Amino acid sequence: SFEGRVEVYHDGKWGTICDDQWDDRDAEVVCRQLGLSGTPKALSWAHYGQGSGPILLDEVQCSGNELSLDQCKKSDWGQQNCDHIEDAGVSCDPFTGTGVQLCQSDACCPFLLPPRAEGTVRLAGGRSPSEGRVEVYYNGDWGTVCDDGWTDLGAQVICRQLGFR
Repeated sequence: SFEGRVEVYHDGKWGTICDDQWDDRDAEVVCRQLGLSGTPKALSWAHYGQGSGPILLDEVQCSGNELSLDQCKKSDWGQQNCDHIEDAGVSCDPFTGTGVQLCQSDACCPFLLPPRAEGTVRLAGGRSPSEGRVEVYYNGDWGTVCDDGWTDLGAQVICRQLGFR
């Protein structure tokens, strides 16, 4: 799954993060720490349900460039003034807001509504959502990519653009 309540491990126990100051920059760091791409989105007010046990972090304020939450400005571990109704969550879904859709034949996933931005890519005609012919949106229409000079490096770029690792 690409989304949920954020829990951190510290001093031998798992705990939640309070949503005070929680924003998309913090979500970006969490998604990066988990190795997920996509458009990070911070969610508050126990959007994914209330946790149990300790609330370990509060007042997290990342710049968005950190590699882990540990590098962000935050309260001391365990110092907080929150209840679990304020548990922080994130969505790291590689399909949210990336301007990408995955298709099989002419059927595209209905939950993917990408903007029609020049250079948006998609896969079409594959046996699964993670394979297929590369198509690019340009000048109001979808077109294919010629395979002259196509290498694994080009495929890696497309996969990253689609949110795959």
